[in-house]
Amino acid sequence: MFQTVGNIGGREFAESLAPDVQKLLISSSCRPLVRKKAALCLLRLYRKNPDVVNVDGWSDRMAQLLDERDLGVLTSSMSLLVALVANNHDAYWSCLPKCVKALERLARNQDIPQEYTYYGIPSPWLQVKTMRVLQYFPTIEDPNTRRSLFEVLQRILMGTDVVKNVNKNNASHAVLFEALALVKRIMSQCVALLGKFIAVREPNIRYLGLENMTRMLMVTDVQDIIKRHQAQIITSLKDPDISIRRRALDLLYGMCDVSNTKDIVEELLQYLSTADFAMREELSLKAAILAEKFAPDLSWYVDVILQLIDKAGDFVSDDIWFRVVQFVTNNEDLQPYAAVKAREYLDKPAIHETMVKVSAYILGEYSHLLARRPGCSPKEIFSIIHEKLPTVSTSTIPILLSTYAKILMHTQPSDPELQNQIWAIFRKYESCIDAEIQQRAVEYFALSSKGAALMDIMAEMPKFPERQSALIKKAEDTEADTAEQSALKLRAQQQTSNALVVTDQRPANGTPPVSELGLVKVPSMSNVDHSSADHGVTQGNGTLTVVDPQPPEPSADLLGDLLGPLAIEGPPGSAAQPERKLVPGTEGVPNANDALAIAPVGEETNTVQPIGNIAERFQALCLKDSGVLYEDPYIQIGIKADWRAHQGRLVLFLGNKNTSPLVSVQALILPPSHLKMELSLVPDTIPPRAQVQCPLEVINLRPSRDVGVLDFSYKFGTHVNVKLRLPAVLNKFLQPISVSAEEFFPQWRSISGPPLKLQEVAKLVASVALKRQS
Repeated sequence: MFQTVGNIGGREFAESLAPDVQKLLISSSCRPLVRKKAALCLLRLYRKNPDVVNVDGWSDRMAQLLDERDLGVLTSSMSLLVALVANNHDAYWSCLPKCVKALERLARNQDIPQEYTYYGIPSPWLQVKTMRVLQYFPTIEDPNTRRSLFEVLQRILMGTDVVKNVNKNNASHAVLFEALALVKRIMSQCVALLGKFIAVREPNIRYLGLENMTRMLMVTDVQDIIKRHQAQIITSLKDPDISIRRRALDLLYGMCDVSNTKDIVEELLQYLSTADFAMREELSLKAAILAEKFAPDLSWYVDVILQLIDKAGDFVSDDIWFRVVQFVTNNEDLQPYAAVKAREYLDKPAIHETMVKVSAYILGEYSHLLARRPGCSPKEIFSIIHEKLPTVSTSTIPILLSTYAKILMHTQPSDPELQNQIWAIFRKYESCIDAEIQQRAVEYFALSSKGAALMDIMAEMPKFPERQSALIKKAEDTEADTAEQSALKLRAQQQTSNALVVTDQRPANGTPPVSELGLVKVPSMSNVDHSSADHGVTQGNGTLTVVDPQPPEPSADLLGDLLGPLAIEGPPGSAAQPERKLVPGTEGVPNANDALAIAPVGEETNTVQPIGNIAERFQALCLKDSGVLYEDPYIQIGIKADWRAHQGRLVLFLGNKNTSPLVSVQALILPPSHLKMELSLVPDTIPPRAQVQCPLEVINLRPSRDVGVLDFSYKFGTHVNVKLRLPAVLNKFLQPISVSAEEFFPQWRSISGPPLKLQEVAKLVASVALKRQS
């Protein structure tokens, strides 16, 4: 019965049966087998419905369960305790000394039945669970408890070694690595042990050594000790096992600072040429971030990014070359050097299209700084860039046209031959089927015919405003979350970066939108076919995504309430989760679950964290009619709206950011009672690097504070489900009108009596002195 309730029981089961399961768990008259099953059943119910299972005041009862002599009941109870302390460790301080005593009992092999001994190791699973519980408590105040724990950890650290038996190795090192995650005072010794383990032949031991060394980077005091093993970690990048290579990359990324940046980045660039295709995108992103965060000088940063584009252009996201353009634009001393390097790369017979983009943009802005260098005259710059035109796609041609216009502007005095060549290109593309290319060709031809006017309109790009780096956020979002890492993430969630990002402002002079980092392109409403049903959507792998923060306290300000943040959670395959307040900067951090609980589980899910602050995106869209509503590593959802009186026409733009299709896409509108909302058919699959449009009709029936919700899900290996507020708020349906005095005052005077008009007389508590006016 317990297995049935725990595995298929939903919210109603939890509400009805959880109290009975709790009673059976703490009942001393029940058999140990029944109590063990009750603990696992309660764990499953609590994971799926934490708001339904009442665990208030359970600290003392859990402490009593930890005194249990039966190891089966104790192991199951410890699994339950991991889930409880992950959500609220402050309520379970009384369990801490009991956990240390249980760990001490296991380490000393006291009263351990033979059936719970695995290759001579006393219940390694219980040892791992117990130490995982202890990881959620920040400190241990009691000196006796602390001393006992340190003795146990010392025994585990010094008594574990690599043996020939693989099964015993796995068990003993599972206990060892969990102990290493818990250790606080003997970090130097731990790092030395890990340095030995990352050099052994056994791949599992090497993997765990690299993983736990990455964990230890959180402790500042051991970072210098970890650097001593840098050569061995770099060697692990060439390991046949891709999981070990990934862990080595994560460790190098985490241990990098100003003292070893050049060595690590140069190794990553060298490794990039031979790395697996599955790793190149992550490798490129992390190399770019390290070069940006710890660059000894900006010229070195430019060299690194251009090498990155040259070696792995297919795997370098637009964010990276947008970023180098920002640095070049914002630093005048860097502009001549960047222009020289861009000119050198164009001399290569075959370069990647991304290199064409960045080189053309930089030379368009700053090639005039090289005018006195050999081979850098305007005509020669134009010629070498124009050679690349037949090899690029339509997305790059607008950048090249802007570059031609800039070159023409910088050519003083004007060169009639060069002018005629560029004009011929503009005229050629005036009839291009691509609207962006056609518009630029027409406008640049008209502007270049006006002479001096071109100088004003095509002036040099202004400096970009400095903001926090989006590349670092993107790197964090690509990291898969696991239950084993949950305690680590809970401690690290407040850490931030001081790096800068590219602005999102569009240049006013028609040059390419360098700062436009998103994938979604939002056209004007006049070009949208609202009856179109030609869309394709798929789902990327991931799981629960925390969308927005919690709503504020009730307010009399209607617009303020509409713009207030709201938490909407949607875990796949379970009932709705309770709303939960989040610490600013920790949106998207999932609840910790015990990965070692001995209970059947359903489909494995990964947490997909949104890119950017969703609450801020929603608030921005409440005040404007187009922008990005939601973005994660796999998909971007943009929105474009047109409002007319009580009606609204919206278009959702669903953009697949990956080279693989997204499948099982579903979009459901949850309208409030005052809105009538109808969404067109959403296709089940979105092709790679493609975007689909989904028209949405909205009719406002009456004023209300409520907003509609988009319940969106997709699959990319695992399930992702998010619920997003739609910016169909009250102010969108308001329209200003002009009224003459003759029309206004009769209407004003017609308002009489409550609740439309109310007048009251109040007595003053104290007299008020009035100044005499002269």
